[in-house]
Amino acid sequence: MSMNAEVEILLVEDNPADEELTLTALREKNLANKIMVARDGAEALDILFGKDGGTPAARPRVILLDLKLPKVDGLQVLRKVKTDERTRTIPVVVLTSSREERDVVESYSLGVNSFITKPVDFDQFLKSVGDIGLYWMLMNIPPRH
Repeated sequence: MSMNAEVEILLVEDNPADEELTLTALREKNLANKIMVARDGAEALDILFGKDGGTPAARPRVILLDLKLPKVDGLQVLRKVKTDERTRTIPVVVLTSSREERDVVESYSLGVNSFITKPVDFDQFLKSVGDIGLYWMLMNIPPRH
């Protein structure tokens, strides 16, 4: 498969302010050079599985996933990623403003690797995202493909 091996992080985020904050945090940790952004769930699925059964655009090392997305919501994206043989080993970190218990429970039942609520505080958000990026890029050992 001719996938873009350079993409390490897929950020699925429809809010431009949150997208910019996340990219800023990853840049501070020198992790933003290999990031791809999907602005809705349908675009995320196209990137991961290929448009209309075509070749996937990327196989990221980690997916940062918002839950409240247009077209296809984050839980549907998570379900597809974790039930497909080609993508189920990719770590998924839900990064959302949702604090609803059922979103947490549903995410874990679908196989999410981590569930983080977006802090309202700017500095805390930058630290959280930076720490997430460092952990999944530098410390986590993914399976070989």
